[in-house]
Amino acid sequence: MADTKREIERKYELPVRPEDGGSGSRPDGPSLLPDLTKVRAVSAVTARGVTELDAVYHDTPDLRLTAGSLTLRRRTGGADEGWHLKFPVGDGVRDEIQAPLSDTLPGDLAALVRSRVRGAELTPVVRLRTSRDTSLLVDEAGRTLAEVAVDTVRAERGPAGTLTGTGTAEWTEIEVELADGGDPALLDAVEKVLRKAGVRPSSAGSKLARALAETEPATKGTGPGKRAGAASKRAPVTAGDHVLAYVREQAEAIVSYDPAVRRDLPDSVHQLRVATRRMRSVFRTYSKVLDRDATRPIGAELKWLAGELGVDRDQEVLAERLTAGVDAHDTTLLLGPVHARLRIWDAAGRTDARTRTLAVLDSARYLRLLDSVAALLADPPLLDGAGRKPAKVLPRAVVKDYERLAGRVEHALGLAPGEERDLALHDARKAAKRARYAADAAEPAIGKPAKRFSKRMKDVQTVLGDHQDSVVARDALRDLAVQAHAAGESAFTWGLLYGEEESRAADRERELPRIWRKSAKRKLRTALFD
Repeated sequence: MADTKREIERKYELPVRPEDGGSGSRPDGPSLLPDLTKVRAVSAVTARGVTELDAVYHDTPDLRLTAGSLTLRRRTGGADEGWHLKFPVGDGVRDEIQAPLSDTLPGDLAALVRSRVRGAELTPVVRLRTSRDTSLLVDEAGRTLAEVAVDTVRAERGPAGTLTGTGTAEWTEIEVELADGGDPALLDAVEKVLRKAGVRPSSAGSKLARALAETEPATKGTGPGKRAGAASKRAPVTAGDHVLAYVREQAEAIVSYDPAVRRDLPDSVHQLRVATRRMRSVFRTYSKVLDRDATRPIGAELKWLAGELGVDRDQEVLAERLTAGVDAHDTTLLLGPVHARLRIWDAAGRTDARTRTLAVLDSARYLRLLDSVAALLADPPLLDGAGRKPAKVLPRAVVKDYERLAGRVEHALGLAPGEERDLALHDARKAAKRARYAADAAEPAIGKPAKRFSKRMKDVQTVLGDHQDSVVARDALRDLAVQAHAAGESAFTWGLLYGEEESRAADRERELPRIWRKSAKRKLRTALFD
């Protein structure tokens, strides 16, 4: 089973001296470090000796992992030899997933990169042989605060003899890694001392990035992974540019949240589901930009994926809502084993939902969907509207979605309270999401008017969403009451919570006309064309 480690580190490159021949590589590693006991809280610097590391980095031929800032390596030497997969978390922060040393990539790690790799082959791209001279920064009590490594690196384009056209590069760099649970402020203090000694932060984000740049610069800009990255950095000009930029953003979110879902990270299922909905919504809204004959099949598959993910996400939301409802009451109103029954119900639902979600992510159907999205972005089915100015095309599409929403809201408000009205309000909620996503896609082109419009739509969506959550919660509470009664337990608490949810839904229905009037002001619509 793979283990996860949060890695917080900074890398530094050495100033080039004439006597080094311009390479920045020097053999006298330990002498490169200034006196780090000048750093507050550092009492001593303890030398740990030199370790020889041999790492082979794997990627697809078009460097899809590198394009997503992921690194995958098989490393021998050192205390943590094995397979390492690193995901970016923030500036200087990465999650490292480790698996034991083996000849082939372990299945746990293969699953975590599947959304990017899909049907492509993972091959060795770079070999790094590193002589690592390590020291520990310790405090007065002997606790380790950070590890400092002076790395002398030799990079080869692929393991020697396995790839043609290999290049080599050599350099020396310094890594400072914070100890587990350490204060990140220590890294700032260490950097201050290093800068005074002439050491500067590395211009490369990782050893792999530097190795790729220095061993074979001609690979820059080649391959689908690189082309997609380059396209996303080009400033949007036309309506098509803006819509494709938004679709590309959602595609990246899907492949990024896939491994997060597999790792069961908080909110990951929700974010993956939102990305699928946003993409599908934009396909439907901007039908004058992207050919619906081409996007409709993808949209159908995105709907399928969102529905499958919804089983997991809806269980999560519902459990949080019911737990909060129970916790809000004094124990005198909790008759019977309420907490125990709720925990059992939640555990059963989450297990089934997670099993289903992982099966979907491992399915051939899901991988075909990702391939279809990648193919669309590589050769987008643009219509005439794509080449027009965004200020002419995008606002009209947003207003069209707004008018669709308006019809649904007015229809729902005209119905009497009951099941038919609940269904109509749910349809209005989905329309509010679509209008909001349409505005979000247009915001880079339209600016503040689209941002204000999106906020108003979110207000409407929030009221309608809370109403729908109450409808779903009441169904679950009724089931829990039936189960409790059948087990000879009191159903009082479940009935109490049911009544409160019914009252909450009525409050949202009374609130909706006011929120809708606020969003329906004419100036809100016409502002999109100003």
